Amino acid sequence: MEKMNKVRAVELFAGIGGFRLAADRLNIETVWANDIDPTASLVYRDNFGSNVFVEGDINSYIDFIPDHDILTGGFPCQPFSKAGKKQGIDDYRGTLFEAIVKIVRIKKPNYFVLENVNSLLYMENGRHFRTILYALSSLDYKIEWRVLNATSFGLPQNRERVIIVGSKNQKTNQSYFLDQNEFLNIPTKTLDVIARFNTWKDISQSKGKFSDWGMAYQGKFVSFDIPLPVYSHQKKLKDILQSDVDASFDFTADTLLRIEKSQYVNKYYNGVQILYNQAGGARMGYSIFGIDGVAPTLTASTSRHYERYCIGTAYRRLTNVEYARIQGFPDNHCKATSPYNQYKLYGNAVPPQMIEFVLYRIINNLYTEIEKQEFTLFDLWEE
Repeated sequence: MEKMNKVRAVELFAGIGGFRLAADRLNIETVWANDIDPTASLVYRDNFGSNVFVEGDINSYIDFIPDHDILTGGFPCQPFSKAGKKQGIDDYRGTLFEAIVKIVRIKKPNYFVLENVNSLLYMENGRHFRTILYALSSLDYKIEWRVLNATSFGLPQNRERVIIVGSKNQKTNQSYFLDQNEFLNIPTKTLDVIARFNTWKDISQSKGKFSDWGMAYQGKFVSFDIPLPVYSHQKKLKDILQSDVDASFDFTADTLLRIEKSQYVNKYYNGVQILYNQAGGARMGYSIFGIDGVAPTLTASTSRHYERYCIGTAYRRLTNVEYARIQGFPDNHCKATSPYNQYKLYGNAVPPQMIEFVLYRIINNLYTEIEKQEFTLFDLWEE
């Protein structure tokens, strides 16, 4: 614990503090944090104080960021296709991602941990992630990414996110995301490719989407789809519901009318129980969900806040407190603002349990060695 107390973190695009909660649980000291959204900033200060928090455009504060060991952030995914002057694979100018690159170059933290939607790996046929990966891997950091799901960490929500870890001065065969048991299930041919740096592909020449797991260094990468294990006891939506809910959340009368024009399906999709769908279609806005599965991915979209769930003999939307529980936050984390605002804030947040898992492995050096024959990951590079 004494070692952990010395670890300092900076939290970019902090939102309501998902990264901060994870850092606090591990006694990692957050020395600076920032967000531009006034409502999210209000909630952040209400929970963590205002001593290290700065509200405003990150680009105005880059020169004032203190030294730190770990840089964290769930960065906004602006359309890279509209950024800069489109002069090649590394043209990310004009995006908020550019601020991350600048800070890493200037402050040179030992690690960075970034989070984004998993669709980043395949949107525009992988173009956005290709740009991000090229930029990060050119900073003399070993990059590793993996898609994680909230369900793996005991949260009743199908929420897949890509977590990107950058490690400075670790030019060895180390994986923070894969353990030895997972390697036992990886084909020998695949291990051989991972272990031999000269078989890695050039990021700038790659085409198509990226797999759920991969590594990159100095403009080269290796990527494979590797099944995600379960790290915690899995919960269902029914396990976190409030027992006494105000009638303002009820949609029973209206939903019974909708059911007359809907189709009963009672099927599971990614662990989500779908009871009814719009007849002849599959629009989420017309779906009615059960509670024997997990919740679909919570989002910041207003329309998603009014989804209907069958709970006993009634139909209602989820409460703001249930949103907090689904995302792994304390019930009253967003008490500083209205219940209506809380839906958007929780929908934008990162589950603290997911980040805690990654930070814990980093600060405790819980990595797995990847070896194949006499080769290690960067032998051929160092030659």
